[in-house]
Parts: sequence; structure tokens; C-alpha cells
Amino acid sequence: MELSDAVKQRILGLCTQRQITVNKLSIICGITQSSLNNIVNGASLDPKISTIKKVCDGLEITLAQFFDCDEFNNLEQELK
Repeated sequence: MELSDAVKQRILGLCTQRQITVNKLSIICGITQSSLNNIVNGASLDPKISTIKKVCDGLEITLAQFFDCDEFNNLEQELK
């Protein structure tokens, strides 16, 4: 799994957990709908940490909580 896929899966998973749409998440986080859609649709292959931080702030979780999940724990090492 690629990093962008992990971010996408985590965002979609959090939306499912909280029973909100990606559009609703964009409103909560103050991120444009197109920016968030680009991440979850795979158009943005390198989402900025500042965008992820806005998602975390909107969902009232820490960055550590965002990244503490199987999607990120199972990523392959970039440098070998």
C-alpha cells in the first residue's frame, strides 16, 4: 500500500466511523471539498501534512491518533 492510499483509507474509515460524508468532513475541517475529494479519489498522491492536520482538528483527534492505525503500521519501508 502506498502512503497516499493509506491516507485515503484512513480518511474514509474515519468518515464511516463518524457516519459523515467526505463533503461533511470538508465543511467540519474548513478544507475545500475539491481538495478532500482529490485525496480520497487518488488525484492527490502527496497530501500535505497541513491538510491532514486540518482533518485531525476537525475530527478532534491528534496527528498521532490519525497515524496510529493498520493502514500506516503496515506500510512498507520507503528506503531499503
